[in-house]
Amino acid sequence: MALTGMAVYKSLPKTNCGDCGFPTCMAFAMQVAAKQKAMTDCPHLSDQAKSEMSDASAPPMKLVHIGPAGAAGFEIGQETVMFRHEEKFHKPPALAIRIAASLSDDEAAAKLDTINGAVFTRVGQQIGVGLAAVEVDGLAADAAAARVKALAGKSRVPLVVMTENAETMAAAAGALAGQKPLLYKATPANAEAFIKIAADAKCPLALSADTLEKLADLAAAAKEKGVTDLVLAFDGTKVASAVRDITVARRAALRKQFRALGYPAMVNVAVDDPARETVLASTFAAKYAGVLIMNGDDSAELLPVLTTIQNIYTDPQVPNTVEAKLYEIGNVTDGSPVLFTTNFALTYFSVEAEVERSKVPAYICVVDTEGLGVLNAYAGDKISAEKVVKSLDAMQVAGKVKHRKLIIPGLLPSFRAEIEDSSPWKEVLIGPETASGIPAFLVQSWK
Repeated sequence: MALTGMAVYKSLPKTNCGDCGFPTCMAFAMQVAAKQKAMTDCPHLSDQAKSEMSDASAPPMKLVHIGPAGAAGFEIGQETVMFRHEEKFHKPPALAIRIAASLSDDEAAAKLDTINGAVFTRVGQQIGVGLAAVEVDGLAADAAAARVKALAGKSRVPLVVMTENAETMAAAAGALAGQKPLLYKATPANAEAFIKIAADAKCPLALSADTLEKLADLAAAAKEKGVTDLVLAFDGTKVASAVRDITVARRAALRKQFRALGYPAMVNVAVDDPARETVLASTFAAKYAGVLIMNGDDSAELLPVLTTIQNIYTDPQVPNTVEAKLYEIGNVTDGSPVLFTTNFALTYFSVEAEVERSKVPAYICVVDTEGLGVLNAYAGDKISAEKVVKSLDAMQVAGKVKHRKLIIPGLLPSFRAEIEDSSPWKEVLIGPETASGIPAFLVQSWK
């Protein structure tokens, strides 16, 4: 039977101390009932309550922390739904760029510099590579330890250590004491040694097997030895079987409460063809992967995958909006052009970027359309010429410029006459239909 918030609350100390990160014990209890927190996240829970409630209240998918504690680390797992429309996905996956063992020390350092710089801004949010996957297969134990230690000292992101050799992994994990890299990967052939290494180093461990049954057995063996931060690893080049197994594992954990598979997944999609690698990574970003190991580090390959992740891990129940207000782009003057657009984030940031690219300082009046783009807002009656005029008045735009020229989106030409007839803006210019046409329009048309 599912736990209710009240059942959880009865087992809590009811002090409302806030040490769990929530203002009241009831708020914390509701998070536990929703499988977003475990009972053991309450630091003042009695031993009796822990034994009675901790297993029943634990999220169906384990939250796994990779890297140092705090903001420097990366978290995956603790998902609660099979499909985004049921609620939302919570923990976006990390791209882990592979640093091959065959690279020289200088080449590996250069690769890491590229990883460190792989951060981009899209629709007002920073997106980028989340992990560096350092391969040490074929290196001697001391060489492996030296490489991971040197790279960790310069890395912006946590590390994944890649080898199936127990001696090499032990040396690498020892060199990263306290940094909690993800150890990739334990298989039925090396599981005993790798589980011991992960337990001693207190590191998260990736598990791999050719069937889900064997994978569940490995997870049970690791948990028995005290290793609970586990990740289920799959071969992304075998697309059909990997998608099937990840989906079955997630369904077993979320719908059937099958704890042996209640861990986040990771997929190795590293292939030589950049286009194929991009497609594979995007596929598994959409199908439940928490970590994606890739070879490519070029922005042309990374951005499509990062954009896919960003789109999928937005909350479908909350419009992606910006604040409806007047924005100043560049060093505006009283002669700068005035444009308006909607408060859908993608629309606004597309317009803003193109205005910046034009090198023409401008004002952008953002009208509240409840997060809809231009055409959708018009079709849904969320924008009108009257609303545009009222927004311009409320933002006192007329007091900031000497002219009375207004540039409107090319998709709303019908607004022109009404705005000119009902407002001080007596010269309405119909702009381009797409944001990409804004630079040429401003340079050629604005006087």
